[in-house]
Amino acid sequence: MADIPELTEDAFQAEVLEAQLPVVVDFGAEWCHPCKQLDPVVEELAKDWSGKVKFLKLDADTNVDTTMRYQVFGLPTLILFKDGEPRERLTGYQPKHRIVHHFGPYLDLEG
Repeated sequence: MADIPELTEDAFQAEVLEAQLPVVVDFGAEWCHPCKQLDPVVEELAKDWSGKVKFLKLDADTNVDTTMRYQVFGLPTLILFKDGEPRERLTGYQPKHRIVHHFGPYLDLEG
């Protein structure tokens, strides 16, 4: 499985907004049970999309400014950023096929 790096507000600009690849930011919290349920799904997608999409975790409790800036009001929330802009989001536990269905149209997954 992929090991998803932790993201901080200080690194958000460089790691997400200026990234060359699309980025999926996984907003979660240590206490969030649905977040823990989603972790293996996100890890599997990170492995499947390796080299095409960057995956990062953001702790909503310790990165409040970024969480509020992107209006994340429920956890977990996955936001797909492409070219520095949020393109799609899903909130709550989601099965893999639903994430692929919503995020796939924004990604170049061929080849």
